[in-house]
Amino acid sequence: MALLDVSWENELQEQFSLLSATSVEVENKCETHITQLCGTTDTYLIHLCDEVLILILRELDPMSLLRIGTTCRSLFRVSSCNSLWTKHFQASFKVTLPTATCSISAKNAFCLLFMWRALFRNLHCNRSLQEKLFAEIPNPPQKYWIQWLVLEENVPLPSVRLPSIEIESLWGVDRDVLETKVKEKSDEGDIVRFEWKELYNLAVAHHGSVELVFQHILNQHSRNDHSELESLYRQYVQCRFQWLFTYWLFRQPPPFNRQLRSIYLQWRQHSTRKVSTWGETLCDVRYLASLHSITSDYWRGKLAGGDETLGIQTVENYFSMCKSLVAWILGRDWGRLKRKKVYEDTLAGVYLLLRREMREALVEHERFWHVAKMQMSRVCVLEETAANYVNWKMIETLPYYKLYLVSGNTIYLDHVKGFLRRKRLIHNWLYLEENIWARQLLPDQLFYLLEFDTKITQDSLHGDATPAQLGRLIWLYLHSGHQLYLEAVKGMVLECAHTSLGFYQYQAQHHAHGHAHQRCASNGGR
Repeated sequence: MALLDVSWENELQEQFSLLSATSVEVENKCETHITQLCGTTDTYLIHLCDEVLILILRELDPMSLLRIGTTCRSLFRVSSCNSLWTKHFQASFKVTLPTATCSISAKNAFCLLFMWRALFRNLHCNRSLQEKLFAEIPNPPQKYWIQWLVLEENVPLPSVRLPSIEIESLWGVDRDVLETKVKEKSDEGDIVRFEWKELYNLAVAHHGSVELVFQHILNQHSRNDHSELESLYRQYVQCRFQWLFTYWLFRQPPPFNRQLRSIYLQWRQHSTRKVSTWGETLCDVRYLASLHSITSDYWRGKLAGGDETLGIQTVENYFSMCKSLVAWILGRDWGRLKRKKVYEDTLAGVYLLLRREMREALVEHERFWHVAKMQMSRVCVLEETAANYVNWKMIETLPYYKLYLVSGNTIYLDHVKGFLRRKRLIHNWLYLEENIWARQLLPDQLFYLLEFDTKITQDSLHGDATPAQLGRLIWLYLHSGHQLYLEAVKGMVLECAHTSLGFYQYQAQHHAHGHAHQRCASNGGR
C-alpha cells in the first residue's frame, strides 16, 4: 500500500460532505471567504479565467484543494476538475486513473479510495471495520466491502468463499478460471475458495493491469451508497490515536508485554488501583497515557504531524530508549531514590529537548538515546551541585534547572548554585545567637518560609497577607541576589518579631491587671 502524504490526512473528513454536494448547495456558501483567502478586497480568484485558476490550484495539496472548493460555486466547479485530481490520485496511490473510461469523477475516486486505504491500513486496531470484514461463514462480508478488498494484495482475512457467479460479477475474473477452482455445489451455484493474494493476481491478470482493476472496482462503486464508509472514516478520524495506542500497549506478545508494562511504570508515580486493570476491558487507558508526556501527546494527536502510524513508531522508539536507560541506571551503585530521580529528570529533559522535533516528524531510537545520555550527564551534574537529596528536590522547580537540562549552559548552573547559597545565608542569619528571641517569637507560617528546605512556589506569592509579602521578598532575593532584598527580608522578620513581642507583652499586662482586679474585689468583699 502506498504511503500517503499525511500532513492533511487528519482533516480530510471535514470535506467529505462534498461527495454528495450539489451546485445549488455550494452556491449558498459565502463568497466573502475568498477575501480572507486572497488577503485583499480588490482582487478575487473568481475573476480569473478557468485556465489560470487551474494552473494556480495545481500547486495545492488535496486538503487545500478540498477546502478552497467550499468557498463558492465557481471555485467548487474548478477545484473539482479531473485534471487536478488525477495528478493527486496517481501520486497517492501509484496508479493512473483512466478518467475517460471511469464512470466516477477523479475527485470522488480519490476521496473514496483515500477513506478506504486509511481504514484498511489500521484494520488491526479498528474493531468496527473488523466486524464488517470478519463475518463468519456462511455469512460472508457484504459485497460492498469485498469489492474494496480485491484492491489489496495482502489481506489478513480467511480465504474468500463465494459462488463463482458473484466472483465473476465483482472482479470480472473469467468463468473458465473459476471452474477449475469449484469446491462444492449450493443453491446459489458453484462455490469457489480463493486465497486473497491469489484472487488479486487473477484479477490483475484478467484486466491486464493494476490500473484497470482499480477502474473496474471504482466503476462498480459508482452505483453504491457510501454513507457507511464515510461514517466509519469519521469514527476512525476521531478515535484513531486511542485505538492504535491501546492496541500497541496491550496487544504485544506476552514476554514483550510484561517487559513493556514494567518499563512503562518504572519509577513513575501512579495509582496502583488504576494500573491493576492493565489490559482489561475496564482499564483506564487515558490515565495510562497521561503517565508519560510523549504518550499523552500521542493520545491527543500531537506527534509526527498528526500521523498515527509515525506517531506510534515515535512512542515505540521512546520506550526502547527507556529500556536502555533503565538498564544503564540499574548498573550504577545508586540508591532507590537517586535512581528514581535520575530516571524522571532524564525523561523530562529528553521531552523538553525533543518536544518540537517529535511533534513534526518521526524520532528514531538512536536520536532518543543520544539525547538521553546527554541529559543523564547533566542530571548527574545537578545532583552533585545540590550535594544532597533534599537540596536536589528543592531546586527541581527552578527555571534554571530546566534551562540547564535543555542547554547545558554553565551560566544556569551558576544560578542554581547562587540560589542554594542565598538560601543558606537566610537560614544561617535566622539561626544566629543574637536572633534567638526572633525565632521564638515568629509565627509558624513565617518561620517556615525562612527554613532552608522550604520550597516557595509562585502560587504562594499572591495577596496582601504577611506570609505572601515575606515570600515575595525572599523570592526576589533568591532569584536576583540583590543585597537590598536580603536587608528587606531581615527588616520584615525583625518587625514581625517585635510585633509579636508587643502582643505578648500586652497580653501579659492585661492578664496581670485582671488578677489585680480580682484581688481587690476579694478584699473589698471581706
